[in-house]
Amino acid sequence: MKYAFINGNILDGNRDMTLMKDRIVLVSDQKIEDIVDRDRDLSGYEVIDLKGQYLLPGLINMHVHLAGNGKPQKKQRDNTKLVNLIFSNPISSRVAYYLVKNYASIALNSGLTTIRTVGGLKDLDSQIRDEIDQGKILGPRILCSNEGISVPHGHMAGSVAIIANSIEEAKKHVDHLKEKKADLVKLMITGGVMDAKVKGAPGEMKMPVEMIREVCDYAHSLGYIVAAHVESSEGVRIALENGVDSIEHGAKLDEHMIDLLKKKKAFVTTTISPALPYALFDRSISNASEVEQYNGNVVFEGIVECCKTCLENDIPIALGNDVGCPWVSQYDFWREIVYFHNYIGVSNQFALYTATLNNAKLAGIGDITGSIEKGKDADMIVVRNNPLEDLKTLRDVQMVMARGRLIRQPKVKRKAEVDQQLDKFI
Repeated sequence: MKYAFINGNILDGNRDMTLMKDRIVLVSDQKIEDIVDRDRDLSGYEVIDLKGQYLLPGLINMHVHLAGNGKPQKKQRDNTKLVNLIFSNPISSRVAYYLVKNYASIALNSGLTTIRTVGGLKDLDSQIRDEIDQGKILGPRILCSNEGISVPHGHMAGSVAIIANSIEEAKKHVDHLKEKKADLVKLMITGGVMDAKVKGAPGEMKMPVEMIREVCDYAHSLGYIVAAHVESSEGVRIALENGVDSIEHGAKLDEHMIDLLKKKKAFVTTTISPALPYALFDRSISNASEVEQYNGNVVFEGIVECCKTCLENDIPIALGNDVGCPWVSQYDFWREIVYFHNYIGVSNQFALYTATLNNAKLAGIGDITGSIEKGKDADMIVVRNNPLEDLKTLRDVQMVMARGRLIRQPKVKRKAEVDQQLDKFI
């Protein structure tokens, strides 16, 4: 299909983006063919009149668990037991596939044209990625790690991460990821908020240092980058010293960690969304225990401080929202962008750049997507109002285009309870 987007206000996604008016964006097949003056002959194009709405790059979420729906929980559940039950027979396994496929569709309809998954069920993420790439189903571009690598009693062990009892088992899983053409490797190095049983221990070390080092070395030898779940300062230091390329979540940094981040050209994926409910909600709403609330606040403050320190030291920041955690839905990445502005203090312009072109660059696809530029994939969204003035307009996406395929009236079914509670913090 060939489209001509006219009468729109264009934000191209670059760091110094300003409104472009009186320009037309031409799309041919899956590419942005050109950006031209308004007097261009549009014969052969389907004309899309934006009527003064805003056209910008599709959003990119760098930290997704595609199998999760973000439903609030009244109590912790045994995720390992649940996953074993799901894959215990062909029928429930097929149901899991359709659920994950539907979550990918929800993400796309919310304006996400690219997602980076960092822990999933079996090989479903790469399966759905391949079906999207082949044009069999419509969904966002997926960069996937499939199952992460954890250890006995480690973070997400047995659910969205395999349990590696030895370094050799961990390496064999990397070989399996290579076979499935996964895009990155994910390690679960520390525990998380819900793993800790006492106050002050949400990011205690779980994975042995030798395993981190040898798996990183092996993954690098196969051409992979390694992302790591880390929620403590000790975990950040050990991860960077032993080869990790991206710190997912983060914690308070000292000068040594800052130097390591710069030396190794690593980046941090900031995820404010999952810790916020545990830290800031009343416990009668979050259903968190006193220990969980305390640890949630430790992680929340650590992530915010880590992000601010990185920006002060010119260390790259990616944005993800850890979708799948309680209170974090597949359609709510826009909240993470708003939190980035509210809690980190960046401008709307920088927040939008981070969620588009900068995320694309850090994902290694900045030459393919992330901005509205001639020759790039046609990954774009339309919103009613100017996000440079109010980022909350990203909540209601009017159109989505993913690699040239247009969704004219994207719809998502929102959870009223989630909106009611989270809207208090935007």
